[in-house]
Amino acid sequence: MTIEEQYQNTLDYLFSFVDYSLTKQLVYSPEKFNLDRMTKLLDLMGNPQNAYPIVHVTGTKGKGSVASFCSSTLKESGYKVGLYTSPHLIDYNERIQVNLVAIPHADMVTLVDRLRPMIDQVKEITTFEISTAIAFQYFKEQKVDYAVIEVGLGGRLDATNVVDPILTVITTISYDHQAILGNSIAEIAAEKAGIIKPGKPVVLASQTNEALQILLQKADENGSTVTLVGRDMLYVALEHDLDSQSLFIWSINDQDNMNNFIDEDPENKWKPMKFIIPLLGAHQLENATTAYSSLKILQKQDSKITDEAIVAGFKNVYWPCRFEVISRHPMIILDSAHNRDSAIKLRLTLDEYIPGNDVVLIFGSSEDKDVRGMLVDLMPRVHRVIATQSIHPRALDAGVIVNYAHLMGKKAQAILPLEEAFKKAVNLANGERAVLVAGSIFVAAAVKELWINQQGNLQPDRNG
Repeated sequence: MTIEEQYQNTLDYLFSFVDYSLTKQLVYSPEKFNLDRMTKLLDLMGNPQNAYPIVHVTGTKGKGSVASFCSSTLKESGYKVGLYTSPHLIDYNERIQVNLVAIPHADMVTLVDRLRPMIDQVKEITTFEISTAIAFQYFKEQKVDYAVIEVGLGGRLDATNVVDPILTVITTISYDHQAILGNSIAEIAAEKAGIIKPGKPVVLASQTNEALQILLQKADENGSTVTLVGRDMLYVALEHDLDSQSLFIWSINDQDNMNNFIDEDPENKWKPMKFIIPLLGAHQLENATTAYSSLKILQKQDSKITDEAIVAGFKNVYWPCRFEVISRHPMIILDSAHNRDSAIKLRLTLDEYIPGNDVVLIFGSSEDKDVRGMLVDLMPRVHRVIATQSIHPRALDAGVIVNYAHLMGKKAQAILPLEEAFKKAVNLANGERAVLVAGSIFVAAAVKELWINQQGNLQPDRNG
């Protein structure tokens, strides 16, 4: 049997367990979401998650970007860095990376085979819990210097919340997974706040007042110092194009220096830190500032994490399908916006980067999302909608999307499979409009794979 056949068998084994990400109309309950199974499995494994320092990241949107900024910088600092994120785009092994390289298929096969006797001792263990344990073990065996761990869902009862991190990061909180996390921002924030640990510093992206009160209260209860973007760490946008954007970041303690810099005071030798990042959109400026705030905390204890390493790490970060321009001619943009807040940010990014150019929208979504709300926010920039769906149990019927679009006065049609939807959208755009893919990370990933297969490489077409 080849390694690829063994790898497929390994994935079949992993997916033979309970996978709540595939469950329709999932409802939050203590039986489904608790840390008992995870704790038991890790005890059997010797608690590999305690073998290295961890940065733990949660939030509604932006947590993957922040985790990528941090891991890229730690790598540039000369460290071996583990990165655990979800979901994957094309291959399951993307979730577990060391120095931005996914775990090899052969290593995944070997590791799962070794862990099977322990996995089999834990009743009702889930796919995500097993995957998380595999990541912890792989990072230990790879002798990583740091690991950046992204929460899968929520925080308080997420499988990753067995770690004792050196730093907790919480990105902006908005509505998503309400059936599981709660129907108010306060309820969702309380679940996210569950990863805050006693005495460990916390970095917060900007938040609504409702969420901020919950997070600050939890940090205060745990005796955790808080760095808040927009209060303690500030930023301003500079130039941008379809390849990158730049920004200044500075501490509130340097505001007087910043004032003198703005006034071009000849006596002032101080300059704010300038960064160039390949991730586009105003929201990525905040994500970069959140990551910078996190790295500055680590820097106080680790002199290898230099400002130069942060600059290089930010410049070289790679986090695909987030307003990713994979082609200029025709212009094709992939985005994984899948809730109302991210749809608004996507429309604003379109306004900023391609003003005056209505797009042909390829849209697919999971059935538990606010599809109508997302479409309402995107429609001012949409010429026509091609509704489709990914091969996923929770994928929303494309006909429902068409009905919403028609009610909003837009031409729309449902096209399956996704390959045909992509071909139709490119033809409709006719080189005059951009093709935008949004609504689901699974749909964006599928289009990316289609484009990769057509182009024969992983690199976006920067030059047309």
